[in-house]
Amino acid sequence: MTTIQAVILAVIEGLTEFLPVSSTGHMIIASSIMGIAEEPFTKTFTVSIQFGAILSVVALYYKRFLQSIAFYKRLFLAFLPAAVLGFLMDDLIDMLLSNVLVVAFTLLAGGVLLIFIDDWIKGGTGNSAQQVTYNKAFKIGMFQCIAMIPGISRSAATIIGGLYCKLDRKTAAEFSFFLAVPTMFAATIFKVYKFSKEGLGVSDEQINLLIIGNIVGFIVAAIAIRSFITFLTKHGFMFFGYYRIIVGVGIIVLYIMGVDLKLV
Repeated sequence: MTTIQAVILAVIEGLTEFLPVSSTGHMIIASSIMGIAEEPFTKTFTVSIQFGAILSVVALYYKRFLQSIAFYKRLFLAFLPAAVLGFLMDDLIDMLLSNVLVVAFTLLAGGVLLIFIDDWIKGGTGNSAQQVTYNKAFKIGMFQCIAMIPGISRSAATIIGGLYCKLDRKTAAEFSFFLAVPTMFAATIFKVYKFSKEGLGVSDEQINLLIIGNIVGFIVAAIAIRSFITFLTKHGFMFFGYYRIIVGVGIIVLYIMGVDLKLV
């Protein structure tokens, strides 16, 4: 992996991790086209640079993370379902990840859903974090479990869960960002641990790439989060629905053309 390739993947991670478009699908396309999907380090890199994206949420919303213990109780309740189910179904998730067509079809299905979701689920009104009760937090956590199917998008599942619980768009999106911190942190630590057991170590040069990737991912994710909140509040999900369909069709076309698509 070159520095340019590392920057490209980090930009993609930062842009897509918190948008309802599935970062997995984008990583498939980018790493396969660049010819680095089969490199062992690529797997470590794409997981490790999630730390930069996680830190962008903490940096942007640090005041929220300094509020009451109740805030963390809500996050824990929302995090718990995916933590338990993810641990129990890790092998099944890895099996689904081995089939890129699963990602393609879930991108398409999710895209159709997002096109109509604004009409189907109106969400609530107001703009207060107090809308997120303990009961709603747990329900959103159950929605997050759906995102264990590759291509669904953790962001899409949790934001839709928030709207289902009658949160307004902004509050649903922000709670999705907050929930990403413990969820992505735990998932990243678990994956890095598995990679280390597989002997996927890193050289000094690769450590430099990881540092660059996390810095780029941090900056891009921060910009993406701010832009997404503004766009979502004004325009809703329809654009992201059409975009997901384009990406899903793109993966299928590449697959039919014989491009060796790999999930990193």
